[in-house]
Amino acid sequence: MSKRVLIMVIGTQGDVQPFVALALALKKRGYEAAIASTTDFKDFITRHGVEFRDLGGDAQAFVQRPEFDLLMSRNAFHYAPGLMRDGIRVLREAAKRAWHAAQDADALVFQNIAGFGIDIAEALGIPSILAVFQPIYPTNEFPYFEFGLDPVDPVLYRFAREPFAKSPRLDPLINRLSYVLQQAQQAYWDYPRDQLRRAVLGLERRRKGNVYRGARGEPLVTLHAYSRAISPPAGDWPETNIITGFWRLEETAPWEPSPEFQAFLAAGTQPIYLGFGSMPWGAQRNGEIIQKAMAMWGGRIVIGAGWGGIKRETMPPSVHVIERAPHSKLFPMVKAVVHHGGAGTTHTGLLAGRPTFIVPQFFDQPYWGRLVYELGLGPRPVKARKLTPQILASALDDLATTPSFATAAAAMGERLRLEDGTNRAVDVIEETIADFRPRVERKTYLAGALP
Repeated sequence: MSKRVLIMVIGTQGDVQPFVALALALKKRGYEAAIASTTDFKDFITRHGVEFRDLGGDAQAFVQRPEFDLLMSRNAFHYAPGLMRDGIRVLREAAKRAWHAAQDADALVFQNIAGFGIDIAEALGIPSILAVFQPIYPTNEFPYFEFGLDPVDPVLYRFAREPFAKSPRLDPLINRLSYVLQQAQQAYWDYPRDQLRRAVLGLERRRKGNVYRGARGEPLVTLHAYSRAISPPAGDWPETNIITGFWRLEETAPWEPSPEFQAFLAAGTQPIYLGFGSMPWGAQRNGEIIQKAMAMWGGRIVIGAGWGGIKRETMPPSVHVIERAPHSKLFPMVKAVVHHGGAGTTHTGLLAGRPTFIVPQFFDQPYWGRLVYELGLGPRPVKARKLTPQILASALDDLATTPSFATAAAAMGERLRLEDGTNRAVDVIEETIADFRPRVERKTYLAGALP
């Protein structure tokens, strides 16, 4: 009888899509695989032939609320408490449903927002495996990716006196301290865990551990679904931290460029792509910036309609607006890409060997933007709130005319095409299941609800 692996993920499509790729790779290896996620991803997951289990809620509607737009585009932090309360409600419901969904599982793979997967696996006496798209394990070698400081010359050094201001001896301490931010953020996501343990799982309160450690403090096997060519591992990480390479979902739905798009491509030089994926914030401002930047630069671009704020009738002939296209097929058709910097979009652009300019908004997007710049793959990133028509026009010109960007991106694309992240991840999952020895007797189903 084949083993069943349940994957738990809460987030946007950029979070869910790589897990679909992982589930398909597990199925090819002979496992039964299912994904437990929010209701809005049921059609997307089942369309790819993967079993769906419902965690309730609607993650996409949640991040598209007007309060998020105000929070991100105007820095209006008075909206944060209400959003945080609503987020906890989503997580509490998801935690309860996840226990129901996991009853027949032989192993759990969970994303760090779904940290309750650790507790459910403990109650069931099965292995749990953490999967992340960013480096979250503390290290002395570089700061937490959301810390926002340069690891070589941190802002904190401004408060230190010479001769210590630039001392490399301070780097490990500052890097390590930066993970306090990660712990605080994870504490929010983990809030429902103790309620779940007591009210539903019949377990004691957690005394040790966090999202990358089990109940007894042991390091969990952690799959890092990105390329070490872009973000190498830290030398002081435990051997349970494994960088697999990105989990690419092969596009199965047929797509061909429309006759209008084909005519646009044939009418001039290779265009540059602009798009912000599923992040709809600041749509009107984005549209105004694009129009003014195009007037300054004068080149050719393709705009993903998802960016929002685009008035087709006001765009010059040098702009083509495309409704929807898989990035894996679209990016090879353009000269360079401009986007928000999500892990999946960044890897897809570099896989195609395209120079990249990242306009990040939040979470890991600034991190990938900084690495793209440091690796010589594109211009320095500029946060969305600070983007101006002049900056965008200059970045477009740099992407179009800097040979070193094109050379470095092409070389990176060759390296990424040699990786097989999903099968490497399945190898690790397979080894983890084979080596696991349960410490507790598997509990039977317990009816219960979070208080």
